[in-house]
Amino acid sequence: MSPASRAAPQRFPVALLQMAVAADPRENLEKGLSMIREAAKRGARVVCLPELFRTRYFCQREDTAFFDLAEEVPGPTTDAVSAAARDAGVVVVAPVFERRAAGVYHNSLAVIDADGAVAGVYRKMHVPDDPSYYEKFYFTPGDLGFPAFDTRVGRIGALICWDQWYPEGARLASLAGANVLFYPTAIGWHPREKEAHGARQRDAWRTVQRGHAVANGVYVAAVNRVGHEVPEGGGAGIEFWGSSFLCDPQGAMLAEAPMDREEILVAEVDLAHLEDVRRNWPFLRDRRIDAYGGISRRFLDEEPGGRER
Repeated sequence: MSPASRAAPQRFPVALLQMAVAADPRENLEKGLSMIREAAKRGARVVCLPELFRTRYFCQREDTAFFDLAEEVPGPTTDAVSAAARDAGVVVVAPVFERRAAGVYHNSLAVIDADGAVAGVYRKMHVPDDPSYYEKFYFTPGDLGFPAFDTRVGRIGALICWDQWYPEGARLASLAGANVLFYPTAIGWHPREKEAHGARQRDAWRTVQRGHAVANGVYVAAVNRVGHEVPEGGGAGIEFWGSSFLCDPQGAMLAEAPMDREEILVAEVDLAHLEDVRRNWPFLRDRRIDAYGGISRRFLDEEPGGRER
Protein backbone atom coordinates (compact mmCIF):
# COMPACT_ATOMS: atom_id res chain seq x y z
CA MET A 1 0.00 0.00 0.00
CA SER A 2 1.43 3.40 -0.95
CA PRO A 3 1.73 6.11 1.70
CA ALA A 4 -0.70 8.31 -0.21
CA SER A 5 -3.40 5.63 0.06
CA ARG A 6 -3.19 5.51 3.87
CA ALA A 7 -4.99 7.88 6.20
CA ALA A 8 -2.25 10.13 7.56
CA PRO A 9 -2.48 10.95 11.29
CA GLN A 10 -3.70 14.38 12.30
CA ARG A 11 -1.24 14.58 15.19
CA PHE A 12 2.22 13.03 15.39
CA PRO A 13 5.44 13.59 17.33
CA VAL A 14 8.67 14.38 15.51
CA ALA A 15 12.17 13.89 16.92
CA LEU A 16 15.16 16.09 16.10
CA LEU A 17 18.49 14.38 16.75
CA GLN A 18 20.97 17.00 17.88
CA MET A 19 24.36 15.25 17.73
CA ALA A 20 28.02 15.83 18.45
CA VAL A 21 30.05 14.22 15.67
CA ALA A 22 33.15 12.07 16.22
CA ALA A 23 36.09 11.42 13.88
CA ASP A 24 34.96 7.88 12.96
CA PRO A 25 32.07 7.73 10.44
CA ARG A 26 31.09 4.26 11.67
CA GLU A 27 30.75 5.56 15.21
CA ASN A 28 28.55 8.41 14.01
CA LEU A 29 26.31 6.07 12.05
CA GLU A 30 25.89 3.77 15.05
CA LYS A 31 25.09 6.75 17.26
CA GLY A 32 22.52 7.98 14.74
CA LEU A 33 20.87 4.54 14.56
CA SER A 34 20.79 4.31 18.35
CA MET A 35 19.17 7.74 18.59
CA ILE A 36 16.57 6.75 15.98
CA ARG A 37 15.62 3.74 18.08
CA GLU A 38 15.45 5.82 21.24
CA ALA A 39 13.32 8.48 19.53
CA ALA A 40 10.88 5.79 18.40
CA LYS A 41 10.63 4.54 21.99
CA ARG A 42 9.67 8.07 22.99
CA GLY A 43 6.81 8.00 20.49
CA ALA A 44 8.30 9.83 17.50
CA ARG A 45 6.77 9.12 14.11
CA VAL A 46 9.32 11.17 12.12
CA VAL A 47 13.01 11.45 13.00
CA CYS A 48 15.53 13.87 11.46
CA LEU A 49 19.32 13.65 11.64
CA PRO A 50 21.69 16.63 11.20
CA GLU A 51 23.40 17.56 7.94
CA LEU A 52 26.36 15.31 6.98
CA PHE A 53 25.93 13.48 10.29
CA ARG A 54 28.34 10.65 9.43
CA THR A 55 31.41 12.90 9.41
CA ARG A 56 32.88 15.93 11.04
CA TYR A 57 32.35 19.05 8.98
CA PHE A 58 35.15 18.54 6.46
CA CYS A 59 34.26 21.64 4.40
CA GLN A 60 36.39 23.79 6.70
CA ARG A 61 39.22 23.25 4.19
CA GLU A 62 39.62 22.11 0.59
CA ASP A 63 41.09 18.62 0.18
CA THR A 64 40.27 16.18 -2.62
CA ALA A 65 40.87 13.26 -0.24
CA PHE A 66 37.53 14.04 1.42
CA PHE A 67 35.71 12.92 -1.71
CA ASP A 68 36.49 9.38 -0.51
CA LEU A 69 33.85 9.91 2.18
CA ALA A 70 31.06 10.10 -0.41
CA GLU A 71 28.76 7.18 -1.20
CA GLU A 72 26.00 6.30 -3.61
CA VAL A 73 22.30 6.55 -2.84
CA PRO A 74 21.09 3.94 -2.13
CA GLY A 75 24.25 2.90 -0.32
CA PRO A 76 25.62 1.99 3.11
CA THR A 77 24.06 4.87 5.03
CA THR A 78 20.61 4.66 3.48
CA ASP A 79 20.64 0.84 3.78
CA ALA A 80 21.43 1.02 7.51
CA VAL A 81 18.92 3.81 8.18
CA SER A 82 16.24 2.05 6.12
CA ALA A 83 16.61 -1.05 8.29
CA ALA A 84 16.35 1.05 11.45
CA ALA A 85 13.33 2.95 10.13
CA ARG A 86 11.56 -0.29 9.21
CA ASP A 87 12.33 -1.94 12.56
CA ALA A 88 11.17 1.11 14.52
CA GLY A 89 8.24 1.98 12.24
CA VAL A 90 9.32 5.62 11.82
CA VAL A 91 9.96 8.00 8.94
CA VAL A 92 13.60 9.17 8.86
CA VAL A 93 15.25 12.15 7.16
CA ALA A 94 18.80 10.91 6.57
CA PRO A 95 21.47 13.28 5.21
CA VAL A 96 24.27 11.77 3.11
CA PHE A 97 27.35 12.92 1.17
CA GLU A 98 26.23 11.57 -2.21
CA ARG A 99 28.55 10.31 -4.94
CA ARG A 100 26.54 10.62 -8.13
CA ALA A 101 29.44 9.96 -10.51
CA ALA A 102 33.17 10.51 -10.63
CA GLY A 103 33.62 14.24 -10.04
CA VAL A 104 29.91 14.86 -9.32
CA TYR A 105 29.01 14.95 -5.64
CA HIS A 106 26.02 16.33 -3.77
CA ASN A 107 25.10 17.31 -0.24
CA SER A 108 21.93 15.23 -0.14
CA LEU A 109 19.35 13.56 2.03
CA ALA A 110 17.06 10.59 1.66
CA VAL A 111 13.55 10.57 3.06
CA ILE A 112 12.98 7.02 4.24
CA ASP A 113 9.43 5.90 4.95
CA ALA A 114 8.35 3.85 7.95
CA ASP A 115 8.46 0.63 5.91
CA GLY A 116 12.14 1.23 5.07
CA ALA A 117 11.51 2.30 1.47
CA VAL A 118 13.23 5.42 0.14
CA ALA A 119 10.41 7.90 -0.49
CA GLY A 120 12.71 10.29 -2.34
CA VAL A 121 15.99 12.18 -2.44
CA TYR A 122 16.73 15.88 -2.06
CA ARG A 123 19.99 17.54 -3.15
CA LYS A 124 21.01 20.80 -1.51
CA MET A 125 20.12 23.60 -3.91
CA HIS A 126 21.90 26.58 -2.35
CA VAL A 127 25.61 25.85 -1.86
CA PRO A 128 27.65 28.36 0.19
CA ASP A 129 31.27 29.40 -0.13
CA ASP A 130 32.45 31.27 2.95
CA PRO A 131 35.48 31.07 5.24
CA SER A 132 35.46 27.56 6.78
CA TYR A 133 32.33 26.68 4.75
CA TYR A 134 33.98 25.81 1.42
CA GLU A 135 31.07 23.78 0.13
CA LYS A 136 31.30 24.82 -3.51
CA PHE A 137 34.58 22.90 -3.69
CA TYR A 138 32.76 19.68 -2.78
CA PHE A 139 29.11 19.89 -3.80
CA THR A 140 27.39 20.26 -7.15
CA PRO A 141 24.18 22.32 -6.72
CA GLY A 142 21.05 20.22 -6.54
CA ASP A 143 18.86 19.62 -9.59
CA LEU A 144 15.74 18.01 -8.09
CA GLY A 145 13.91 21.18 -7.10
CA PHE A 146 12.03 21.55 -3.83
CA PRO A 147 9.66 18.58 -3.65
CA ALA A 148 7.38 17.28 -0.93
CA PHE A 149 7.59 13.59 -0.09
CA ASP A 150 4.69 11.23 0.59
CA THR A 151 5.26 9.33 3.85
CA ARG A 152 3.34 7.42 6.51
CA VAL A 153 2.58 10.73 8.26
CA GLY A 154 1.62 12.63 5.10
CA ARG A 155 3.63 15.05 2.96
CA ILE A 156 6.83 16.53 4.31
CA GLY A 157 9.55 18.72 2.85
CA ALA A 158 13.26 18.43 3.60
CA LEU A 159 15.89 21.00 2.63
CA ILE A 160 19.47 21.44 3.87
CA CYS A 161 21.20 24.16 5.92
CA TRP A 162 22.00 27.12 3.60
CA ASP A 163 18.61 26.49 1.96
CA GLN A 164 17.01 27.64 5.21
CA TRP A 165 17.81 31.28 4.45
CA TYR A 166 15.86 31.34 1.15
CA PRO A 167 12.09 31.96 1.18
CA GLU A 168 11.75 30.60 -2.36
CA GLY A 169 12.71 27.05 -1.35
CA ALA A 170 10.37 27.02 1.64
CA ARG A 171 7.54 28.39 -0.51
CA LEU A 172 7.96 25.84 -3.29
CA ALA A 173 8.15 22.89 -0.91
CA SER A 174 5.03 24.18 0.84
CA LEU A 175 3.22 24.63 -2.48
CA ALA A 176 4.11 21.01 -3.26
CA GLY A 177 2.01 20.05 -0.24
CA ALA A 178 4.50 19.78 2.64
CA ASN A 179 3.01 20.26 6.09
CA VAL A 180 6.39 20.17 7.83
CA LEU A 181 9.72 21.51 6.53
CA PHE A 182 12.80 19.79 7.95
CA TYR A 183 16.18 21.53 7.71
CA PRO A 184 19.13 19.27 8.62
CA THR A 185 21.89 21.73 9.47
CA ALA A 186 25.56 22.23 10.32
CA ILE A 187 25.85 25.84 11.42
CA GLY A 188 27.90 27.55 14.07
CA TRP A 189 30.19 30.35 15.06
CA HIS A 190 33.69 31.24 14.02
CA PRO A 191 35.04 31.50 17.58
CA ARG A 192 36.65 34.89 16.94
CA GLU A 193 33.24 36.33 15.94
CA LYS A 194 31.13 34.81 18.68
CA GLU A 195 31.46 37.53 21.31
CA ALA A 196 30.73 40.42 18.94
CA HIS A 197 28.21 38.85 16.57
CA GLY A 198 27.16 35.45 17.91
CA ALA A 199 23.85 36.36 19.51
CA ARG A 200 22.66 38.25 16.41
CA GLN A 201 23.75 35.46 14.08
CA ARG A 202 21.86 32.77 15.99
CA ASP A 203 18.81 34.98 16.38
CA ALA A 204 18.75 35.72 12.63
CA TRP A 205 18.93 31.98 11.93
CA ARG A 206 15.96 31.27 14.18
CA THR A 207 13.99 34.27 12.94
CA VAL A 208 14.23 33.57 9.22
CA GLN A 209 13.01 30.00 9.67
CA ARG A 210 10.16 31.03 11.92
CA GLY A 211 9.26 33.45 9.13
CA HIS A 212 9.06 30.55 6.67
CA ALA A 213 6.63 28.82 9.03
CA VAL A 214 4.41 31.90 9.24
CA ALA A 215 4.51 32.85 5.56
CA ASN A 216 3.63 29.33 4.42
CA GLY A 217 1.45 28.07 7.27
CA VAL A 218 3.69 25.07 8.00
CA TYR A 219 5.68 23.57 10.83
CA VAL A 220 9.45 24.09 10.57
CA ALA A 221 12.07 21.84 12.17
CA ALA A 222 15.75 22.82 12.21
CA VAL A 223 18.19 20.07 13.26
CA ASN A 224 21.75 21.16 14.07
CA ARG A 225 24.90 19.51 15.43
CA VAL A 226 26.84 20.58 18.52
CA GLY A 227 30.50 20.67 19.47
CA HIS A 228 33.67 22.56 18.56
CA GLU A 229 35.22 20.94 15.48
CA VAL A 230 38.79 21.90 14.58
CA PRO A 231 40.13 20.71 11.20
CA GLU A 232 43.23 18.55 10.88
CA GLY A 233 46.22 20.84 10.70
CA GLY A 234 44.75 23.24 13.21
CA GLY A 235 42.83 26.48 13.04
CA ALA A 236 40.05 28.09 15.04
CA GLY A 237 37.43 25.62 13.85
CA ILE A 238 33.67 26.05 14.13
CA GLU A 239 31.63 25.99 17.31
CA PHE A 240 28.31 24.49 16.24
CA TRP A 241 25.53 26.16 18.19
CA GLY A 242 22.92 23.38 18.46
CA SER A 243 19.60 25.12 19.21
CA SER A 244 17.57 22.62 17.17
CA PHE A 245 13.91 23.57 17.29
CA LEU A 246 10.38 22.94 16.09
CA CYS A 247 8.02 25.87 15.54
CA ASP A 248 4.37 25.91 14.54
CA PRO A 249 2.63 27.71 11.63
CA GLN A 250 2.46 30.92 13.67
CA GLY A 251 6.18 30.79 14.41
CA ALA A 252 5.64 29.79 18.04
CA MET A 253 8.56 27.78 19.42
CA LEU A 254 7.24 24.40 20.55
CA ALA A 255 10.57 22.96 21.66
CA GLU A 256 14.21 24.01 21.48
CA ALA A 257 17.41 22.15 22.33
CA PRO A 258 20.36 23.72 24.17
CA MET A 259 23.37 25.21 22.41
CA ASP A 260 26.02 22.98 23.98
CA ARG A 261 24.93 19.35 24.31
CA GLU A 262 23.29 16.48 22.49
CA GLU A 263 19.56 15.99 22.76
CA ILE A 264 16.70 14.01 21.27
CA LEU A 265 14.13 16.78 20.98
CA VAL A 266 10.55 15.53 20.65
CA ALA A 267 7.54 17.75 19.92
CA GLU A 268 4.18 17.33 18.24
CA VAL A 269 2.81 18.38 14.86
CA ASP A 270 -0.95 19.04 14.83
CA LEU A 271 -2.43 19.27 11.33
CA ALA A 272 -5.77 20.54 12.69
CA HIS A 273 -3.88 23.53 14.08
CA LEU A 274 -2.20 24.03 10.69
CA GLU A 275 -5.64 23.98 9.02
CA ASP A 276 -6.99 26.55 11.47
CA VAL A 277 -4.02 28.87 11.03
CA ARG A 278 -4.27 28.77 7.24
CA ARG A 279 -7.99 29.55 7.36
CA ASN A 280 -7.35 32.64 9.45
CA TRP A 281 -4.07 33.72 7.82
CA PRO A 282 -4.76 32.80 4.16
CA PHE A 283 -1.42 33.90 2.74
CA LEU A 284 -1.49 31.20 0.07
CA ARG A 285 -4.94 32.31 -1.06
CA ASP A 286 -3.93 35.95 -1.46
CA ARG A 287 -0.70 35.42 -3.36
CA ARG A 288 -0.49 37.49 -6.57
CA ILE A 289 0.89 34.80 -8.83
CA ASP A 290 0.31 37.08 -11.83
CA ALA A 291 2.76 39.66 -10.47
CA TYR A 292 5.84 37.71 -9.47
CA GLY A 293 7.62 37.34 -12.81
CA GLY A 294 10.69 39.20 -11.61
CA ILE A 295 11.46 36.56 -8.99
CA SER A 296 13.15 34.39 -11.62
CA ARG A 297 15.69 37.12 -12.48
CA ARG A 298 18.99 37.67 -10.67
CA PHE A 299 18.34 41.37 -10.05
CA LEU A 300 15.87 43.90 -11.45
CA ASP A 301 18.43 46.27 -12.95
CA GLU A 302 17.70 44.96 -16.45
CA GLU A 303 14.64 44.38 -18.55
CA PRO A 304 13.95 40.78 -19.64
CA GLY A 305 16.39 39.91 -22.41
CA GLY A 306 19.28 41.86 -20.87
CA ARG A 307 18.31 45.43 -21.87
CA GLU A 308 19.16 48.14 -19.36
CA ARG A 309 16.14 49.91 -17.92
